[in-house]
Amino acid sequence: MDIAVIGAGMAGLSCAERLHARGCNVSLFDKGRAVGGRMSTRRVDIDDTCLQFDHGAQFFTARDPRFAKRVEGWVEAGHVARWPEGQQDAWIGQPAMNAPLLAMAENLKVSVSTRIETLTRDNGHWHLHGGGVGETAYDAVVVAVPAEQAVSLLAPQDATMAAYAESTRSKPCWTVMAAFDTRVTASETGPIRNRGAIEWAVRDSSKTGREDRECWVIHATPDWSLSHLEDERETVVSALLESLSRELEDAPNAEAVRPIYAAAHRWRYARSGAADVSLLWNNSIGLGACGDWLMGPRVECAWLSGATLGDAILTSMGSD
Repeated sequence: MDIAVIGAGMAGLSCAERLHARGCNVSLFDKGRAVGGRMSTRRVDIDDTCLQFDHGAQFFTARDPRFAKRVEGWVEAGHVARWPEGQQDAWIGQPAMNAPLLAMAENLKVSVSTRIETLTRDNGHWHLHGGGVGETAYDAVVVAVPAEQAVSLLAPQDATMAAYAESTRSKPCWTVMAAFDTRVTASETGPIRNRGAIEWAVRDSSKTGREDRECWVIHATPDWSLSHLEDERETVVSALLESLSRELEDAPNAEAVRPIYAAAHRWRYARSGAADVSLLWNNSIGLGACGDWLMGPRVECAWLSGATLGDAILTSMGSD
């Protein structure tokens, strides 16, 4: 069975991994430059030095036994580690947040920098349309992108699925990545949470398995991000660095918050809503949807939604 999965974040990879393990021919497509979705890691070369920022999800938890078992496998392979400084039950990718997703994608066929614009169905087969997609026909399609992006793909094919996506709204997040040539605070500062415009700021290089460089990630609050959603990136960088400087004002080097590198990334769909269902699957036409927007805004929910949809598809095929 040939199956296309649109979106190579945690949900899409989880579904694809399940299907591939049972012999399905799975092809993933993602508009980003690499797999990972909102568990992405940004790497930047500055003066022969590679700077690294986990600029999306900062950590994840594993409370469902099914996901906990998958995490155990990542631990054994060295892809994740505990991060007590984040919170007691926090896990992080190692050496970067996208490590477990890269491992999941190793044996899968993934096309990146590929935006799927529309889907059409003809003679019982699906066709994907977008730049560089090709002419392959698929028996089933899985849509594993944020709700707002899923609407246009689902609406012409299944009104009920589209209605779920349409009614589930995400919250945005402006993120600033900044590196410094000296420590901006002498203390081992833990995450800064819910201070003015800042929802979360952390010395990213303090995480397990990272290089010892002064790299910070600053997430703005949803309200601040929404009110500044269309601001220029330079304006966002300046505002959030100023906010960080104020929070570090008691540190010896606080006046030195002048970065050697700074950039902003706008996550329009950073924190999903929740449609209160685990998956969407129309067996009669072979169309499904999965993602954290169906279950809740957590990495674990994305994995569970994808895995559960994969199981549903296999059941519909008569597979164990």
